[in-house]
Amino acid sequence: MTPAHAAELKITWEEPKSYTDVRPSNESRVRFRERTLEELESHLVELAATLPESQTLTMVVTNIDLAGQVWPSQFVGFGNNMGQDVRVIQRVDIPRMTFSYSLTDSDGEVIKSEEEFSLKDMGFMDTNIRNNRNENLFYEKAMLDDWFDDTFVEKEK
Repeated sequence: MTPAHAAELKITWEEPKSYTDVRPSNESRVRFRERTLEELESHLVELAATLPESQTLTMVVTNIDLAGQVWPSQFVGFGNNMGQDVRVIQRVDIPRMTFSYSLTDSDGEVIKSEEEFSLKDMGFMDTNIRNNRNENLFYEKAMLDDWFDDTFVEKEK
């Protein structure tokens, strides 16, 4: 639930069918993509909730590449389960997201913005030592947390 004092988030998923990798391991592509985007949006809503209510964060996401790659289970040594796939996470298959964003105040004045921002976490397996590794989209959410903190959280001097 979003607090009453939270900033508004407006997000557009632009042509999600063409995203680099939002592939399921054992679910329909459409349902997995919908569930993935809903989960990422929910996470971004939580992050935006920490901003002042007078602000609006607008994002247009143009690409997502989830951590890892989906392989047929027999290719990675899990037997002959036909139709069963598995997402294998390796250091070279980093999470990435491309988007534009703008943070505006209640008068519509732009506080911060960037066009075609390419977010990636090349050290995702080393730097994201957190408690929720079994959570869905753990690496992508941690990458968004880091971006949000670096971009919007005021650092004490």
